[in-house]
Amino acid sequence: MNRFSRHIHTPGMATLALALLTAALGLSACAYRPFAGPLLPAEDQGQNMSVHDNGGIVYQFDRFEVTLRPVTDAELNRTFLSASTAGNKSTNAFTFGDTPFPAPDSTRQRFTVFQVSVKNYSFPKVLVDPAKVILVAGNGREYPSLSLQQLETYYRAYAIGYRGNEYSRLRERLEMMRRTMFRGDVVFSGQEADGYLVFSVLHHDVADLKLVLEDVVLRFNHLEEPTESIRLTYAFDRQIGRLYPDGRRVVTHEPASR
Repeated sequence: MNRFSRHIHTPGMATLALALLTAALGLSACAYRPFAGPLLPAEDQGQNMSVHDNGGIVYQFDRFEVTLRPVTDAELNRTFLSASTAGNKSTNAFTFGDTPFPAPDSTRQRFTVFQVSVKNYSFPKVLVDPAKVILVAGNGREYPSLSLQQLETYYRAYAIGYRGNEYSRLRERLEMMRRTMFRGDVVFSGQEADGYLVFSVLHHDVADLKLVLEDVVLRFNHLEEPTESIRLTYAFDRQIGRLYPDGRRVVTHEPASR
């Protein structure tokens, strides 16, 4: 070795272990899981829209009303209590019931659910079609409403390969959905209709969104063809952020206060 050569020092095992431990702790400190709060009515709503204390948004024109309200898993579990208290054998069609999941997935959602209510005391008949309902997020994501047929396909995947009890739970879920989902039948003058609209679970990066009802039919001609329809948009927002292992909670989006 000549006098211009440099001596290269190789760290010992203890030094290397310390470096790896420090890096692991650094990564752990940086790791986080996203969290999201419940959907709330946004501050700005469209014409003829008003917000109720229960979190619902009401469109009202004369004596015709369409109300949309987000429904939490906790409320759905209370509403269908007997179907929500059997752990992973719970038959609540809209939630996981009281199925225990390990942290950080302890609040896992199955779907995003809204309750819709239609009151018609103004027109001969109206039509709100659940197949023409979509959630549009501010970041561009879109979530079409799920039909009863789509939900049945989803649940049949759980029953394939099983017998007896699993198919019994499938029938219970299907019956619950048939009984409670919004069907989109014609609502005649003096009638009311309500039910649930079901969507996929929102991604963690979704904060503000709009629930859009396309082609709400207000009038028909003598051939039963729509002659007048409107588009209704309901705006919602929610808190999102990051939860770190050390307990820190960092909010990245806060809904505007009403």
